[in-house]
Amino acid sequence: MRYEILGPLRVVDGPETISVRAHKVRLLLATLLVRADREVSVEQLVTEIWGDAPPRRYLAGLHVYVSQLRKFLHRPGTAGPIVTQPPGYCLRLGTDEFDLHRFEALAEEGRALAKAERHAEATATLETALGLWRGPALSGMRDGPIVGGFAVWLDELRLESIDTLVASRMALGQHRRLVPYLYALVAEHPLRENFYRQLMVALYRSECQAEALKVFQSARRAILDELGLEPCRALQHTHRAVLAADEALLDRAAALAG
Repeated sequence: MRYEILGPLRVVDGPETISVRAHKVRLLLATLLVRADREVSVEQLVTEIWGDAPPRRYLAGLHVYVSQLRKFLHRPGTAGPIVTQPPGYCLRLGTDEFDLHRFEALAEEGRALAKAERHAEATATLETALGLWRGPALSGMRDGPIVGGFAVWLDELRLESIDTLVASRMALGQHRRLVPYLYALVAEHPLRENFYRQLMVALYRSECQAEALKVFQSARRAILDELGLEPCRALQHTHRAVLAADEALLDRAAALAG
């Protein structure tokens, strides 16, 4: 069996892919998965499922959802992965697979390869890691403190992996090919300053200096309007480097961002 949260939550059992239809049972599974192999208390589960307004008979409701989830995950000849572990419950992965763990391992390997300047291998590894994503992770289930906090961390790990992938592709001289991709990234993440910086470098090294300078102005407006702040030092250094057509200053700006 394989659990997948890098997109709509689903369970893959051999040739069969199954989605949990009931929203509260999905919340229960998501909470137990992000704390896999660790106990989650009844109180924590109640907060994830109902927030600050649980129903009067919330314990009975929780027991029903746990029972439904156990039936959903049951396989003949096995004890089932959901175990009662006072003061709550635990999902034991055992030999089951979890797409999150594969993503984490590949992302870590990709970062190590990039740090060692093995950029072709880093690119291949990080593209494999990011290819595991099928859409937004845990969407519609982020209101509770456990799943919500975990989703923020997971989003950041994905963006860090994209940062590293772009840097490795740049080291391989793929600046022109990166320009459309980076324009899409800054549109999707308008406050992520490093994507602006990378886009400016990709444009400048694609002989589009004027376009690179326009990107800085767009970034500055977005950051000022939303946060009331000036762009970070690395982005400002990149702007000065592009303005002066100074490769050495551009390298120093990259070091600030790194």
